[in-house]
This record gives sequence, C-alpha cells and structure tokens, in this order.
Amino acid sequence: MITIQEAKTKNELIEFIKFPFSLYKDNPYWVPPIIADELETFDKTKNPAFNSAEANFYVALKDNQIVGRIATIINWDEVNHQEKKKVRFGWFDVIDDIEVTKALLEKVYELGQKNNLEYVEGPMGFSNLDKVGVLTEGFDELGTMITWYNHPYYATHFEKLGYVTEKEYVENKFPFANAKPEFFEKINELVKKRYQLKPINFKSTKAVMPYVDRMFDLFNESYASLSSFVAISDVQKEYFKKKYISFINPEYIKYVEDKDGNLVAFAIVMPSFSKALQKANGKLFPFGFLHLLNARRNSKDVVFYLIGVHPEYQNKGVTAVIFSEYHKTFTEKGIENCFRTPELSDNIAIQLIWKNFNPVVHCRRKTFRKSL
Repeated sequence: MITIQEAKTKNELIEFIKFPFSLYKDNPYWVPPIIADELETFDKTKNPAFNSAEANFYVALKDNQIVGRIATIINWDEVNHQEKKKVRFGWFDVIDDIEVTKALLEKVYELGQKNNLEYVEGPMGFSNLDKVGVLTEGFDELGTMITWYNHPYYATHFEKLGYVTEKEYVENKFPFANAKPEFFEKINELVKKRYQLKPINFKSTKAVMPYVDRMFDLFNESYASLSSFVAISDVQKEYFKKKYISFINPEYIKYVEDKDGNLVAFAIVMPSFSKALQKANGKLFPFGFLHLLNARRNSKDVVFYLIGVHPEYQNKGVTAVIFSEYHKTFTEKGIENCFRTPELSDNIAIQLIWKNFNPVVHCRRKTFRKSL
C-alpha cells in the first residue's frame, strides 16, 4: 500500500531532501546537493520565492520506507501576470514503480484543481534560476550542481500517465582548446570600437557587488521574450546576491558597459563543483567546505551559468567581447573543459553564439505537461 505524507517539520523536510541520497547511492553521475542549502530553499521565512509562490512537499511511503518525493508549486506571478494557469511540480524522485509516481502526481492535481488551474508542468522549480527538466539523454554524464539527475524510467512514467513534452532543453560541452581567438578577436575589436563598449573585469567579490542589481535588471530584460520566463523580483535579487555571488570566483564574472556606463551585457561562469559535492555528500562540515573551496580554486572545468545581452545589442557581436575576456582568464587558469547549463532547444540565438566552438550535445532534458 502506498501512502502520501506531507513533509512540514524540519526533520520531515530533511528526510524529503535525503531520499535521493539512497535512490542514487553509488551512482557515479548523480551530484548531491548540500542538505542545509536545500533546507533553506524550502524555508518560507528565508526564500523570497515564497513571496509570490506557494509550495508543499510530499513523500510516498511503502512498507514504511520512503519510495518517492515531490514538491507541488504555484508561481502566482506566472498565473496572475502572465495568465498561465499552471501548477508546477519539482524535486521529483521515485523508485521504478509507476503507481508511486501516479500517487505523488495526484497531489499536484489536487493543488491545481483547488485553484482552478488548467494544466500541470514539471519538473521545474520556483523560478528560472532553479533546476529544470527530466533527463532524457546523458545518463552516463556527470551532472552539475544546477541540474537534476534522474533514472531513465522517469520520462517513461510520465508518458504512460498521459503526459506530453512541453519544453526541450539541451546541454552542451566543448574543450577549451576549441575556443580559438581568431573566431572572436577581430569582432571583439570592431564591436568595442563601433559601439564604444568596454569590458569590466573583477579581482574581488567586493568590487562585483555594486553591479549586481543592474545585472539582474539586465537579466530580466534579456530573457523577457522567452515564453517560460518569469522576472526576478527586487527581493529575490537580494537573496541571490547574498547566496550565490560570494560563492563565484570574481574573475569569472564579466560585464560590458557602453560609453555612458550602462550595462549592456554580462556573463557568469562557475567552476565545476560536481566532484567536490560528491565528496561532500550533502554536508559542509567537517570537510565538505574544503572540497568546495579546492574546486573553487583549482577546478579545470567551468560551467557557463548565465549570459545576458540587452535587447538593443543582441545580434551585434557583443558576446565576442565577453569571450575575449574569458579566453584570457581561462588561459591563465589552465581551464580544460567548458559546459553549458540547460538551454531551450528552440533558442536558436543562444546556440548560434557558440557555433564556432564546435560544442556537442551531451545531455537532453524535458519538462512534461498534462491538462487538468
């Protein structure tokens, strides 16, 4: 018999968070989160996503053992401002038992129907900066700290339960050796001269901070045209600033300004923390933070997290300025491999940016949809 229980207390939420640790035990490709960090994400008093969203967390039990989990989510900005009558689900993990999947999804339907919503989509988080999608290809590729890993049967469960593909995402990688300066240096100089642009580099986190609010504003402008985009609020900006910016190497944050000091482009790259997180196994102490610190300083793999270009400067070669600056930094650091976070497969503009680097698709993922 399958029973569904809501996780409300701290201990219950910890059990919710820890379920994948047993599901993927000894899996060499799964990257565990930091338990304390996940717990803060689910804390309504700390995560500003709850200012415009609601969420509940459930586990499935069978023979008194947790065999699945799911978060049910409504992003009210999406529902009220974009008029997308959607209930989301995320943090979905399950054993290979479709009846467990079915029982967990019933909680999503209940929330959607209670609020007169029209369809379900997932897996996805609260916002565009959260993890997204079920992995459909790349099960033998090491995950990242900003993607979910899952077994191949997840997508099969959804399809058997009447779900259809809503969005498709691709993840690409390429060796840094593919980033030949001749592909972007000439354009870099032409673009800087034509539009009177200058790159901004940093040596300290303190120097980065005065730019961060403007960066998030530009992020909102850059991605506003995407159908799945929900803007980041001012409160969320402060939250992400405190939580993430100090975690990123300042030299891996690049900005481009015009002659009047207006921010026209930005990029954020992170060292790969995947192997460090595997060693930490969910805990910062006593040694987890040392593994993360070592990766921050010495990882030879990097992940391109975000690139944003003001709409007025898109398709004008501004990314060549960013690539030129990263080439200098990565050469100094001895970087070997570059990875990109999930990008919508129909976002042709972002794919064209990388064409000269001969990237290969190493993972694919989807969100699934079903009408209520």
